[in-house]
Amino acid sequence: MEEVKVIGASLSPFCVRIEWALMLKGITYEYIEENLKRKSHLLLQSNPVHKKVPVLLHNGKPISESLVILEYIEDTWKHNPLLPADPVDRAMVRFWAKYIDDECVFSALAAYRAQGHEKEKAVESAQQKLGVLNEQIQNKKLFGENMSFLGLVLGSIPHWLQFIEELGGIKLLDPRKFPSLYEWTQKFAETPLLKEKMPKKDDLINYFQASQENA
Repeated sequence: MEEVKVIGASLSPFCVRIEWALMLKGITYEYIEENLKRKSHLLLQSNPVHKKVPVLLHNGKPISESLVILEYIEDTWKHNPLLPADPVDRAMVRFWAKYIDDECVFSALAAYRAQGHEKEKAVESAQQKLGVLNEQIQNKKLFGENMSFLGLVLGSIPHWLQFIEELGGIKLLDPRKFPSLYEWTQKFAETPLLKEKMPKKDDLINYFQASQENA
């Protein structure tokens, strides 16, 4: 019998996408909530290099890094595929998934943390990254429906963005500037299977406030 465990933090967008993928594949798993202020021996042993969540434990073998885990899930459980069949399309999905994590997430956090005159410049940079996604979101071959690899990567971000905006006093995902991206995110947030794992508003606000205080 297979043993599947997820070491994660429930308020992390990088962790929730792993649970979504397993749920869509119909894989039974045990979720282990990690205290990131006092990291457990299990986490440090499972991910000794970066010491971060998420980590997938499959029959005792650890897999680290969010996008790597998603690919492992897809390669291991081939039913209900998340990636397109065409190799070129699969490569493009990987490119845009990395773009979302490396460019969009990073620039949004930079805008949230920026102070003074640097804040306006950081917001502009973050919106520029989102604008690129807004142009791509209509490519159904890549983004497909919500139940896709790229859909899970992108869909794990906007719910958190609104709290970054609220606490940072900024506007990033402007529906007037990015109508296609905004509409997509609204539909994603209402997907029943995925919605149950969305963090609660008060928990997210407390999380970001604590992050700001400890920065």
